[in-house]
Amino acid sequence: MWLLLIIAGLGVVTLLVILFAPHIRKYAAGGVCKSTTRLDGKTVLITGANTGIGKETALDLAMRGARVIMACRDVEKGEEAAASVRAANPNAQVEVRELDLADTCSIRAFAQKFLREVNHLHILINNAGVMMCPYTKTADGFEMHIGVNHLGHFLLTYLLIGLLKRSAPARIVVVSSLAHNFGWIRFHDLHSQGSYNSGLAYCQSKLANICFARELSQRLKGTSVTVNSVHPGTVNSDLTRHSTLMTILFTVLSTFLKTPREGAQTSIYCAVAEELHSISGKHFSDCAPAFVAPQGRSEETARRLWDISCELLGIEWD
Repeated sequence: MWLLLIIAGLGVVTLLVILFAPHIRKYAAGGVCKSTTRLDGKTVLITGANTGIGKETALDLAMRGARVIMACRDVEKGEEAAASVRAANPNAQVEVRELDLADTCSIRAFAQKFLREVNHLHILINNAGVMMCPYTKTADGFEMHIGVNHLGHFLLTYLLIGLLKRSAPARIVVVSSLAHNFGWIRFHDLHSQGSYNSGLAYCQSKLANICFARELSQRLKGTSVTVNSVHPGTVNSDLTRHSTLMTILFTVLSTFLKTPREGAQTSIYCAVAEELHSISGKHFSDCAPAFVAPQGRSEETARRLWDISCELLGIEWD
């Protein structure tokens, strides 16, 4: 009897999903960037632009006339992504450069070459990231989530901040996540050496993104360089590749998830929207201001994380 009721219930749910699929998709898609801003003569750098929302962001900004530099760990996949952008727009100015955010030597080499060859940088989008990977360390001994998602982008931004200031008005977009709500900066065990949970490590790194953006915005006051963080939404992408369970769930629930193009909309919005030209230190989702968890609003946490990040990376950034 119970089995029949369960089967009947699942059948009803499935039928409702099919019937209301168009409405569900429209709701799941979220906000859309409506700005028609052109970026002719502007230079954009996007990390992790070979796939997912990074690739879609690169496509959109290239279509607006920007010179888009796609910084990717896997150059071959990056070139494939660049080719697809050119196929959509033969006039697109896109190029691929190698960058491994899990290796500070790679980051420094990338920045050194970038500064030699690129005269301006108007938009930096810190997009690349890892999610729920097994416990591994970067080349410098950092836990992978905090190392790539936070420290790698922290160092990259530090090395390019001078160029951004000289190119002002300029914008920095930091891709975070709703997951920051469940994160805490574990100052006593930042690299999860005492205990490790891939989900919590990811949440910590996304909270670190929020703290970084907010603290950096304070330090950039008066420079005409703005920085904002974004939650792209729950996007059906290969970011879940390290979790079989998440991959299965995302596949089953794909109707309720954003496509990479939909997930890219808030990054694009923060990069081009005219009304944000002087807005800094804010968090956005669905192309609108979004809630930030209390731990992400703590000035003390942000400053302490900033100081520790500088110490770990061996830099001085006042």
